[in-house]
Amino acid sequence: MKQVVHFGAGNIGRGFIGALFSQSGYHVTFVDIADQVIDQLNEKGQYQVKLATDAQESMTITNVSGLNNMKQENEVVEAIKNATFLTTAIGPTILPRIAPLIAKGLAERVKSMDEKLYVIACENQISATDLLKGYILESLDEDTKATLEGKVYFFNSAVDRIVPIQNNNGSLDVLVEPYYEWVVETTEDIPPVEGMKIVADLAPFIERKLFTVNTGHAVIAYLGYLGNKATIDQTLADEEIERQVKATLGETGAYLIKQYDLSSEEHQQYIDKIIHRFKNAYLNDAVTRVGRSPIRKLGPNDRLVRPATEAQKAGLSYTNLARAIASALLFDFKEDEEAVKLQQMISEYGVQHALKEVSGLAENNEITKEVLRHYEQLKK
Repeated sequence: MKQVVHFGAGNIGRGFIGALFSQSGYHVTFVDIADQVIDQLNEKGQYQVKLATDAQESMTITNVSGLNNMKQENEVVEAIKNATFLTTAIGPTILPRIAPLIAKGLAERVKSMDEKLYVIACENQISATDLLKGYILESLDEDTKATLEGKVYFFNSAVDRIVPIQNNNGSLDVLVEPYYEWVVETTEDIPPVEGMKIVADLAPFIERKLFTVNTGHAVIAYLGYLGNKATIDQTLADEEIERQVKATLGETGAYLIKQYDLSSEEHQQYIDKIIHRFKNAYLNDAVTRVGRSPIRKLGPNDRLVRPATEAQKAGLSYTNLARAIASALLFDFKEDEEAVKLQQMISEYGVQHALKEVSGLAENNEITKEVLRHYEQLKK
Protein backbone atom coordinates (compact mmCIF):
# COMPACT_ATOMS: atom_id res chain seq x y z
CA MET A 1 0.00 0.00 0.00
CA LYS A 2 1.16 3.57 -0.75
CA GLN A 3 2.52 5.39 2.29
CA VAL A 4 2.30 8.93 3.67
CA VAL A 5 4.03 10.28 6.77
CA HIS A 6 2.05 13.06 8.41
CA PHE A 7 3.50 15.17 11.23
CA GLY A 8 0.72 16.27 13.58
CA ALA A 9 -1.93 13.85 14.83
CA GLY A 10 -4.20 16.64 16.05
CA ASN A 11 -7.69 17.43 14.85
CA ILE A 12 -6.60 19.05 11.56
CA GLY A 13 -4.21 16.19 10.81
CA ARG A 14 -6.77 13.47 11.52
CA GLY A 15 -9.89 15.31 10.37
CA PHE A 16 -8.56 16.82 7.16
CA ILE A 17 -5.19 15.94 5.58
CA GLY A 18 -4.80 12.43 6.99
CA ALA A 19 -8.42 11.63 6.17
CA LEU A 20 -8.00 12.64 2.51
CA PHE A 21 -4.90 10.46 2.13
CA SER A 22 -6.69 7.49 3.72
CA GLN A 23 -9.62 7.96 1.37
CA SER A 24 -7.12 8.03 -1.52
CA GLY A 25 -5.78 4.56 -0.68
CA TYR A 26 -2.74 5.51 1.39
CA HIS A 27 -1.61 4.14 4.74
CA VAL A 28 -1.14 7.20 6.96
CA THR A 29 1.56 7.15 9.62
CA PHE A 30 0.85 10.00 12.03
CA VAL A 31 3.91 11.37 13.86
CA ASP A 32 3.28 13.20 17.13
CA ILE A 33 4.37 13.38 20.78
CA ALA A 34 0.87 12.77 22.21
CA ASP A 35 1.19 9.26 23.61
CA GLN A 36 -2.53 8.75 24.14
CA VAL A 37 -3.37 9.60 20.51
CA ILE A 38 -0.48 7.52 19.11
CA ASP A 39 -1.44 4.52 21.27
CA GLN A 40 -5.09 4.72 20.16
CA LEU A 41 -4.12 4.98 16.49
CA ASN A 42 -2.04 1.81 16.82
CA GLU A 43 -4.64 -0.07 18.88
CA LYS A 44 -7.70 0.80 16.79
CA GLY A 45 -6.26 1.54 13.35
CA GLN A 46 -9.28 3.69 12.53
CA TYR A 47 -11.50 6.57 13.66
CA GLN A 48 -14.56 8.55 12.59
CA VAL A 49 -14.67 11.94 10.90
CA LYS A 50 -18.06 13.53 11.59
CA LEU A 51 -19.53 16.43 9.62
CA ALA A 52 -21.04 19.42 11.45
CA THR A 53 -24.43 19.26 9.69
CA ASP A 54 -28.06 18.49 10.55
CA ALA A 55 -27.56 14.88 9.44
CA GLN A 56 -24.21 14.51 11.30
CA GLU A 57 -22.86 12.27 8.51
CA SER A 58 -19.69 10.37 9.38
CA MET A 59 -16.99 8.45 7.53
CA THR A 60 -14.59 5.81 8.84
CA ILE A 61 -10.91 6.58 8.28
CA THR A 62 -8.82 3.39 8.10
CA ASN A 63 -5.22 2.34 7.40
CA VAL A 64 -3.74 4.63 10.04
CA SER A 65 -1.02 4.18 12.64
CA GLY A 66 1.16 6.38 14.83
CA LEU A 67 4.76 7.00 15.87
CA ASN A 68 6.13 9.14 18.70
CA ASN A 69 8.93 11.26 17.25
CA MET A 70 10.51 11.73 20.70
CA LYS A 71 10.71 7.99 21.40
CA GLN A 72 10.74 6.32 17.98
CA GLU A 73 13.17 8.33 15.91
CA ASN A 74 14.50 5.33 13.96
CA GLU A 75 10.98 4.19 13.10
CA VAL A 76 10.10 7.69 11.83
CA VAL A 77 13.23 7.69 9.65
CA GLU A 78 12.22 4.28 8.25
CA ALA A 79 8.70 5.54 7.54
CA ILE A 80 10.06 8.57 5.67
CA LYS A 81 12.23 6.23 3.58
CA ASN A 82 9.12 4.38 2.38
CA ALA A 83 6.68 7.28 1.88
CA THR A 84 5.38 8.94 -1.28
CA PHE A 85 4.21 12.07 0.57
CA LEU A 86 5.41 13.78 3.74
CA THR A 87 2.97 16.34 5.10
CA THR A 88 2.55 18.47 8.23
CA ALA A 89 -0.33 20.09 10.11
CA ILE A 90 1.46 20.83 13.32
CA GLY A 91 1.60 24.62 13.58
CA PRO A 92 4.16 26.92 11.92
CA THR A 93 6.11 27.46 15.14
CA ILE A 94 6.75 23.71 15.52
CA LEU A 95 8.29 23.28 12.05
CA PRO A 96 11.86 24.10 13.19
CA ARG A 97 11.57 21.42 15.88
CA ILE A 98 10.62 18.57 13.54
CA ALA A 99 12.97 19.62 10.69
CA PRO A 100 16.13 17.86 12.00
CA LEU A 101 14.33 14.51 12.19
CA ILE A 102 12.84 14.98 8.71
CA ALA A 103 16.33 15.88 7.46
CA LYS A 104 17.68 12.65 8.95
CA GLY A 105 14.92 10.67 7.20
CA LEU A 106 15.59 12.37 3.87
CA ALA A 107 19.34 11.78 4.14
CA GLU A 108 18.78 8.07 4.72
CA ARG A 109 16.19 7.86 1.98
CA VAL A 110 18.26 9.40 -0.83
CA LYS A 111 21.15 7.04 -0.04
CA SER A 112 19.10 3.99 -0.89
CA MET A 113 16.42 4.98 -3.41
CA ASP A 114 15.60 7.31 -6.27
CA GLU A 115 11.79 7.30 -5.89
CA LYS A 116 10.29 10.76 -5.57
CA LEU A 117 9.05 12.13 -2.25
CA TYR A 118 6.69 15.11 -2.09
CA VAL A 119 6.90 17.35 0.99
CA ILE A 120 3.94 19.64 1.73
CA ALA A 121 3.48 21.75 4.88
CA CYS A 122 -0.27 22.22 5.39
CA GLU A 123 -0.14 25.20 7.75
CA ASN A 124 -1.91 28.54 8.12
CA GLN A 125 1.23 30.36 7.02
CA ILE A 126 2.29 31.86 3.70
CA SER A 127 5.05 29.73 2.09
CA ALA A 128 5.10 27.28 5.01
CA THR A 129 6.78 24.58 2.92
CA ASP A 130 9.54 27.00 1.92
CA LEU A 131 10.10 27.69 5.62
CA LEU A 132 10.19 23.96 6.41
CA LYS A 133 12.60 23.35 3.54
CA GLY A 134 14.93 26.01 4.91
CA TYR A 135 14.91 24.44 8.37
CA ILE A 136 15.57 20.99 6.87
CA LEU A 137 18.47 22.18 4.74
CA GLU A 138 20.13 23.68 7.83
CA SER A 139 20.53 20.11 9.12
CA LEU A 140 22.03 18.66 5.93
CA ASP A 141 25.57 18.75 4.52
CA GLU A 142 26.22 20.06 1.02
CA ASP A 143 26.57 16.63 -0.57
CA THR A 144 23.21 15.46 0.79
CA LYS A 145 21.53 18.70 -0.28
CA ALA A 146 22.75 18.07 -3.84
CA THR A 147 21.44 14.50 -3.72
CA LEU A 148 17.90 15.71 -2.93
CA GLU A 149 17.64 17.28 -6.38
CA GLY A 150 15.15 15.36 -8.51
CA LYS A 151 14.26 13.06 -5.60
CA VAL A 152 12.63 15.29 -2.97
CA TYR A 153 10.17 17.99 -4.00
CA PHE A 154 8.84 20.77 -1.76
CA PHE A 155 5.42 22.26 -2.61
CA ASN A 156 3.68 25.17 -0.91
CA SER A 157 -0.01 24.80 -0.18
CA ALA A 158 -3.10 26.57 1.15
CA VAL A 159 -5.51 24.73 3.46
CA ASP A 160 -8.97 25.67 4.64
CA ARG A 161 -11.24 23.69 6.94
CA ILE A 162 -12.75 24.71 10.27
CA VAL A 163 -12.05 22.14 12.96
CA PRO A 164 -13.30 23.39 16.35
CA ILE A 165 -12.17 22.30 19.81
CA GLN A 166 -13.47 18.77 20.26
CA ASN A 167 -15.67 17.42 23.03
CA ASN A 168 -14.77 13.83 22.25
CA ASN A 169 -13.64 12.68 25.73
CA GLY A 170 -10.32 11.34 24.51
CA SER A 171 -11.74 9.67 21.41
CA LEU A 172 -9.90 9.81 18.07
CA ASP A 173 -13.12 10.88 16.32
CA VAL A 174 -13.09 14.40 14.89
CA LEU A 175 -15.91 16.86 14.13
CA VAL A 176 -15.26 19.05 11.05
CA GLU A 177 -17.23 21.39 8.84
CA PRO A 178 -18.31 19.91 5.48
CA TYR A 179 -16.43 22.53 3.41
CA TYR A 180 -12.70 22.21 2.76
CA GLU A 181 -10.10 23.46 0.30
CA TRP A 182 -6.56 22.15 -0.20
CA VAL A 183 -4.57 23.84 -2.96
CA VAL A 184 -1.01 22.75 -3.81
CA GLU A 185 1.40 24.72 -5.99
CA THR A 186 3.33 22.65 -8.52
CA THR A 187 3.83 22.10 -12.25
CA GLU A 188 5.04 18.53 -11.59
CA ASP A 189 2.90 15.52 -12.47
CA ILE A 190 2.30 14.09 -8.99
CA PRO A 191 0.22 11.14 -7.72
CA PRO A 192 -3.44 12.14 -7.28
CA VAL A 193 -4.90 12.69 -3.81
CA GLU A 194 -8.64 13.10 -3.29
CA GLY A 195 -9.52 16.72 -2.57
CA MET A 196 -6.10 18.11 -3.55
CA LYS A 197 -6.28 20.89 -6.14
CA ILE A 198 -3.11 21.52 -8.16
CA VAL A 199 -2.31 25.07 -9.35
CA ALA A 200 0.71 26.65 -11.03
CA ASP A 201 0.52 29.84 -8.91
CA LEU A 202 -0.62 29.60 -5.31
CA ALA A 203 -0.38 33.29 -4.38
CA PRO A 204 -3.95 34.30 -5.31
CA PHE A 205 -5.38 31.27 -3.49
CA ILE A 206 -3.33 31.57 -0.34
CA GLU A 207 -3.83 35.30 0.04
CA ARG A 208 -7.53 35.05 -0.79
CA LYS A 209 -7.90 32.41 1.92
CA LEU A 210 -5.64 34.09 4.49
CA PHE A 211 -7.16 37.54 4.07
CA THR A 212 -10.77 36.35 3.92
CA VAL A 213 -11.13 33.20 6.02
CA ASN A 214 -8.38 33.85 8.56
CA THR A 215 -8.91 37.62 8.72
CA GLY A 216 -12.67 37.18 9.04
CA HIS A 217 -12.35 34.48 11.68
CA ALA A 218 -9.96 36.61 13.74
CA VAL A 219 -12.12 39.75 13.54
CA ILE A 220 -15.19 37.80 14.70
CA ALA A 221 -13.21 36.22 17.55
CA TYR A 222 -11.67 39.42 18.88
CA LEU A 223 -14.83 41.52 18.59
CA GLY A 224 -16.83 38.64 20.03
CA TYR A 225 -14.44 38.37 22.96
CA LEU A 226 -14.79 42.09 23.66
CA GLY A 227 -18.57 41.71 23.43
CA ASN A 228 -18.59 38.78 25.89
CA LYS A 229 -19.79 36.32 23.24
CA ALA A 230 -19.00 32.63 23.71
CA THR A 231 -18.86 31.28 20.15
CA ILE A 232 -18.28 32.44 16.58
CA ASP A 233 -21.88 31.83 15.47
CA GLN A 234 -23.26 33.68 18.52
CA THR A 235 -20.96 36.61 17.72
CA LEU A 236 -22.24 36.83 14.15
CA ALA A 237 -25.81 36.93 15.45
CA ASP A 238 -24.88 40.46 16.60
CA GLU A 239 -25.78 42.59 13.58
CA GLU A 240 -23.27 45.33 14.40
CA ILE A 241 -20.40 42.86 14.60
CA GLU A 242 -21.48 41.17 11.37
CA ARG A 243 -21.52 44.58 9.69
CA GLN A 244 -18.01 45.27 11.02
CA VAL A 245 -16.74 41.91 9.76
CA LYS A 246 -18.19 42.52 6.30
CA ALA A 247 -16.63 46.00 6.22
CA THR A 248 -13.23 44.55 7.13
CA LEU A 249 -13.47 41.86 4.45
CA GLY A 250 -14.51 44.58 2.04
CA GLU A 251 -11.11 46.20 2.65
CA THR A 252 -9.15 42.96 2.25
CA GLY A 253 -11.26 42.21 -0.80
CA ALA A 254 -10.45 45.55 -2.42
CA TYR A 255 -6.73 44.74 -2.10
CA LEU A 256 -7.15 41.17 -3.42
CA ILE A 257 -9.25 42.30 -6.38
CA LYS A 258 -6.69 44.94 -7.32
CA GLN A 259 -3.64 42.73 -6.71
CA TYR A 260 -4.84 39.63 -8.56
CA ASP A 261 -7.38 41.10 -10.98
CA LEU A 262 -10.17 39.06 -9.39
CA SER A 263 -13.82 39.40 -10.36
CA SER A 264 -15.40 41.66 -7.73
CA GLU A 265 -18.70 39.81 -8.07
CA GLU A 266 -17.09 36.38 -7.63
CA HIS A 267 -15.02 37.58 -4.69
CA GLN A 268 -18.12 38.97 -2.98
CA GLN A 269 -19.74 35.55 -3.41
CA TYR A 270 -16.65 34.01 -1.79
CA ILE A 271 -16.94 36.41 1.17
CA ASP A 272 -20.64 35.59 1.56
CA LYS A 273 -19.88 31.87 1.50
CA ILE A 274 -17.19 32.26 4.17
CA ILE A 275 -19.51 34.23 6.49
CA HIS A 276 -22.21 31.59 5.98
CA ARG A 277 -19.68 28.92 7.05
CA PHE A 278 -18.85 30.87 10.20
CA LYS A 279 -22.56 30.89 11.16
CA ASN A 280 -22.63 27.08 11.44
CA ALA A 281 -23.91 26.57 15.01
CA TYR A 282 -23.00 22.87 14.93
CA LEU A 283 -19.33 23.85 15.07
CA ASN A 284 -19.87 25.52 18.48
CA ASP A 285 -16.51 27.21 17.90
CA ALA A 286 -15.28 29.22 20.90
CA VAL A 287 -14.02 32.77 20.31
CA THR A 288 -11.14 32.02 22.69
CA ARG A 289 -10.00 29.13 20.44
CA VAL A 290 -10.12 31.20 17.28
CA GLY A 291 -8.52 34.22 18.94
CA ARG A 292 -5.63 32.32 20.53
CA SER A 293 -2.00 33.24 19.77
CA PRO A 294 -2.61 36.97 19.12
CA ILE A 295 1.12 37.72 18.81
CA ARG A 296 1.43 35.35 15.86
CA LYS A 297 -1.80 36.64 14.35
CA LEU A 298 -0.56 40.23 14.64
CA GLY A 299 2.66 39.36 12.79
CA PRO A 300 3.71 41.61 9.88
CA ASN A 301 2.87 38.93 7.29
CA ASP A 302 -0.25 37.55 8.91
CA ARG A 303 -4.02 38.02 8.58
CA LEU A 304 -4.50 41.50 10.08
CA VAL A 305 -1.38 43.59 9.60
CA ARG A 306 -0.34 42.36 6.15
CA PRO A 307 -3.61 43.29 4.39
CA ALA A 308 -3.57 46.66 6.18
CA THR A 309 -0.05 47.48 5.01
CA GLU A 310 -0.82 46.25 1.48
CA ALA A 311 -3.98 48.36 1.40
CA GLN A 312 -1.96 51.36 2.57
CA LYS A 313 0.61 50.83 -0.21
CA ALA A 314 -2.17 50.57 -2.78
CA GLY A 315 -3.88 53.73 -1.54
CA LEU A 316 -6.92 51.77 -0.32
CA SER A 317 -8.92 52.02 2.90
CA TYR A 318 -7.64 50.17 6.00
CA THR A 319 -9.63 51.76 8.84
CA ASN A 320 -11.68 48.62 9.55
CA LEU A 321 -8.51 46.52 9.53
CA ALA A 322 -7.02 48.99 12.01
CA ARG A 323 -10.05 48.41 14.24
CA ALA A 324 -9.51 44.65 13.94
CA ILE A 325 -5.85 45.07 14.95
CA ALA A 326 -6.94 47.16 17.94
CA SER A 327 -9.42 44.47 19.01
CA ALA A 328 -6.64 41.85 18.84
CA LEU A 329 -4.48 44.04 21.11
CA LEU A 330 -7.30 43.91 23.67
CA PHE A 331 -7.54 40.10 23.70
CA ASP A 332 -6.53 39.47 27.32
CA PHE A 333 -7.66 35.84 27.72
CA LYS A 334 -5.75 34.63 30.77
CA GLU A 335 -5.47 31.02 29.58
CA ASP A 336 -3.61 31.95 26.38
CA GLU A 337 0.14 32.31 26.84
CA GLU A 338 0.59 34.78 23.97
CA ALA A 339 -2.36 36.91 25.14
CA VAL A 340 -0.80 37.19 28.60
CA LYS A 341 2.59 38.08 27.12
CA LEU A 342 1.04 40.71 24.82
CA GLN A 343 -0.84 42.35 27.69
CA GLN A 344 2.35 42.49 29.77
CA MET A 345 4.14 44.15 26.86
CA ILE A 346 1.38 46.74 26.46
CA SER A 347 1.23 47.37 30.21
CA GLU A 348 4.98 47.90 30.50
CA TYR A 349 5.81 49.70 27.27
CA GLY A 350 2.54 50.89 25.68
CA VAL A 351 0.53 50.01 22.58
CA GLN A 352 2.87 51.71 20.12
CA HIS A 353 5.88 49.74 21.35
CA ALA A 354 3.88 46.49 21.23
CA LEU A 355 2.77 47.19 17.65
CA LYS A 356 6.32 47.93 16.57
CA GLU A 357 7.67 44.83 18.34
CA VAL A 358 4.95 42.40 17.24
CA SER A 359 3.73 43.83 13.93
CA GLY A 360 6.70 45.79 12.63
CA LEU A 361 4.64 48.99 12.41
CA ALA A 362 6.58 52.20 13.05
CA GLU A 363 5.19 54.50 15.72
CA ASN A 364 4.62 57.28 13.19
CA ASN A 365 2.92 55.00 10.64
CA GLU A 366 -0.61 56.13 9.76
CA ILE A 367 -1.86 52.58 10.43
CA THR A 368 -0.45 52.79 13.97
CA LYS A 369 -2.23 56.11 14.53
CA GLU A 370 -5.50 54.62 13.27
CA VAL A 371 -5.08 51.53 15.47
CA LEU A 372 -4.49 53.72 18.53
CA ARG A 373 -7.67 55.68 17.80
CA HIS A 374 -9.75 52.50 17.64
CA TYR A 375 -7.94 51.01 20.65
CA GLU A 376 -9.04 53.90 22.83
CA GLN A 377 -12.63 53.60 21.54
CA LEU A 378 -12.84 49.84 22.09
CA LYS A 379 -11.21 49.99 25.53
CA LYS A 380 -14.04 52.11 26.95
